[in-house]
Amino acid sequence: MAISNLVSQTMTPDALTERLTEALGDRLVSVVLYGSAAVGERSEKYSDFNVLVVCDRLGIEELNLIGPLTQEWAQCGNPPPLLFTRERLLESSDVFPIELLDIKEGHRMLYGEDVVRELPISQQNLRFQLEHELKGKLIQLRESYLLTATKEPEIADLMIHSLSPFQVLFRAALRFFEINVPRRKRHAVRSLGKHVNYDVSIFDTIADLRDGIISSEELDISDCFNRYLQCIEQTADLINNLDRSGN
Repeated sequence: MAISNLVSQTMTPDALTERLTEALGDRLVSVVLYGSAAVGERSEKYSDFNVLVVCDRLGIEELNLIGPLTQEWAQCGNPPPLLFTRERLLESSDVFPIELLDIKEGHRMLYGEDVVRELPISQQNLRFQLEHELKGKLIQLRESYLLTATKEPEIADLMIHSLSPFQVLFRAALRFFEINVPRRKRHAVRSLGKHVNYDVSIFDTIADLRDGIISSEELDISDCFNRYLQCIEQTADLINNLDRSGN
């Protein structure tokens, strides 16, 4: 089915879903909204819409049908839909436990079957991916800091744009201490602070900076980055030590 080339700068998840059903018909199994928008935490300036699309098959024919629609969606500032076949999704919970747990516990169905509700997630797989992601993103954070040339506006931007991914990882870390974790990332980081012997309040400070509650002129940006870096390092060590302790 042909897809209109008219680009809508205000395409909503519901509009995307309608277009997907037109394009794919009965090959479409599910459309799932996840991330900040699904749990009421979306920032108009810094957040986008994250959508999982599940089909019964994803060959080149289906990709070609979705392609023009994805280009329109991306031009509205959103990432491409996360694509899975039903079978592949069920087989992927061992390699993407962080992402799929967050989708499982904080999503809104836009179309079809709720295929993520019963996904099995292993704590050991979660710990392994979490350690890998924390250490990898910590390396990237240090590298990005070097490129700021210690300019405070650039350091502030670095912290703001890296905040959400680290909040996701801290929320995953909380799962080793609490069964029911808050859906909102900011609340989850605060809850993690109750279980560790270091200060995680810098995450609230950066969130306030991002949301315009405080300005960078009110902060010692260099000290903020140092506290941010130390908090992430200590969390990476925490998860690493969970493995050594046998937990």
